[in-house]
Amino acid sequence: MNHCEDQHMDKKMIPRTEEEIEKIVNRLKRIEGQVRGVQKMVEDNRYCIDILVQISAITAALNKVGLNLLERHVSHCVSKAIREGSGEESIRELMDVIKQFSK
Repeated sequence: MNHCEDQHMDKKMIPRTEEEIEKIVNRLKRIEGQVRGVQKMVEDNRYCIDILVQISAITAALNKVGLNLLERHVSHCVSKAIREGSGEESIRELMDVIKQFSK
């Protein structure tokens, strides 16, 4: 599935390159491994602080992925929308997702 495509399969999306997709997927796989590690820590009844430190690292990693996607969206999709005259809608959409992201 291409960038911005999930429900916006129209002319305002700019597809990600294969390299971009691969980098994101690899990061998410690493995060998935971290989550499995935390699950094992809980199953092994490890010290709470150790588990919380790992959860904090996972949260930071997910935030970094999200911020990278957000940055790419702004520099490609939003920029394109502004150049093509539909910037207000794109900026409104962007602000909605930023509010969701920052909860």
